[in-house]
Amino acid sequence: MAALSAAPATVEDVLAELAALEDPKVRAVNERHGDDHGVNLTRLRGLAKSLGSQPDLARRLWETGDTAARLVAILISRPKAYSAAELDAMLRQAGVPKVHDWLVNYVVKKNPHVEELRVQWFADPDPVVASAGWALTSDRVAKAPQGLDLTDLLAVIEARMTDAPDRLQWAMNECLATIGIRFPEHRAHAVDIGERLEVLMDYPTPPNCTSPFAPVWIAEMVRRQTTP
Repeated sequence: MAALSAAPATVEDVLAELAALEDPKVRAVNERHGDDHGVNLTRLRGLAKSLGSQPDLARRLWETGDTAARLVAILISRPKAYSAAELDAMLRQAGVPKVHDWLVNYVVKKNPHVEELRVQWFADPDPVVASAGWALTSDRVAKAPQGLDLTDLLAVIEARMTDAPDRLQWAMNECLATIGIRFPEHRAHAVDIGERLEVLMDYPTPPNCTSPFAPVWIAEMVRRQTTP
């Protein structure tokens, strides 16, 4: 990291640091999840922390198309600096799940155009883009539900979730669970939808982790909220 702190970092500097952090074992694990990089995320975060906020460098790193470089770019970005059009293009370029998830969670959610993008992506014909719209909708259900028609959202989930592609299905299921957890008046309906559709019912869940199967997820989170 010392080389990066001695002078303004270049794209080449960062790529060299990332290459030095490459671990074949980490890559093998990541590739099983669809992510094509081999850098331990704790070390990647450490590299980003040493760089600090550098919006111009972030844009140049993004343009490399390299997954690890794009993850660093997200961490050193200034979220409010991006236009809606830039973020729309970036989401469509994101490619792998980790870049997609970090972009949505670390940049888009902190951007002033988040609601505009939520509405736009929610209805997008590309299921990966639509999954971002659903993720932002889940966030709004949890934090600012005023103006959302939760009954309509549940109807859309009930009609479409079973046949949705994996990433879109996962995002819709999260929204289902969030509605059930946050809104007692919709809880029975959300649980009923989950039980009938059986989406993620058999998902392998490690010990001490909560199943993503919506009825189980809802019950566990409600239990935690009500247990002293």
